[in-house]
Amino acid sequence: MPETPVSGRFDHETVVVTGSTRGIGDGVARRFAAEGANVVVTGRTHSAGERVVAEIRDDGGIAEFVRADMRDPDDIAALFEATNDTFGGVDVLVNNAGVQTETSAADASLDDWAFVLETDFRSYWLCAKHALPYMDRGAIVNVSSNHAFQTTPEIFPYNAVKAGINGMTRGMALDFGPQVRVNTVNPGWVAIDRTTDNMSPERRRELEAIHPIGRLGTPADIAGVVAFLASDDAAFVTGASLLADGGRTAVMQDDALPDYRARRDE
Repeated sequence: MPETPVSGRFDHETVVVTGSTRGIGDGVARRFAAEGANVVVTGRTHSAGERVVAEIRDDGGIAEFVRADMRDPDDIAALFEATNDTFGGVDVLVNNAGVQTETSAADASLDDWAFVLETDFRSYWLCAKHALPYMDRGAIVNVSSNHAFQTTPEIFPYNAVKAGINGMTRGMALDFGPQVRVNTVNPGWVAIDRTTDNMSPERRRELEAIHPIGRLGTPADIAGVVAFLASDDAAFVTGASLLADGGRTAVMQDDALPDYRARRDE
């Protein structure tokens, strides 16, 4: 689906997007830049970050890369100091960085637990905490997952953390308001390298068939929702968790939707 940025919606505003060297974060960074923002791209890999920045600049946008490991509290503090030094403050924070392990609640180790919680959960709090002194007003958007509501086996503690992010958002909305609004977007299946690289065409068709919207999501789909929640169009929205999953969680039986479509279209 085509991306449809709102021209000038974030003119002169500064947006920090964590985990923005690839995937959803990359798409979110590009969307804000297309809408006029000064974008801070951040991640662990310098070459990947500079690639995103260069492509944003080639498209006429404004972007800088600041390397930061979301598991390192000192890196997080330095990220927001650097952002303030470069752009004079922060208007929007998008907490997006995330990892997962293929482990069950019975099999997950303490290292698995620390890896996921420090990256996907603790960093969201620390980024918000360190951004807040540089935000006179603005918005924080936390990227969670539809796994906060329904999940699958052997994706623990990722699924627990994603549910926790929804609760974190509500707490932040109370503590940071009224100056700063805080919301969550909960993406479903999004076609990025990590999720589709080894996927067969048949498997992709099966997945598309169990989505009421008839396809998997794209980073641009999620970027549009994030930009809306960060914008003044959502000025009366805070503490909310918004599903962006193509209707996936509305389906009770996976086989029922494709069969129903086939009968309906006969």
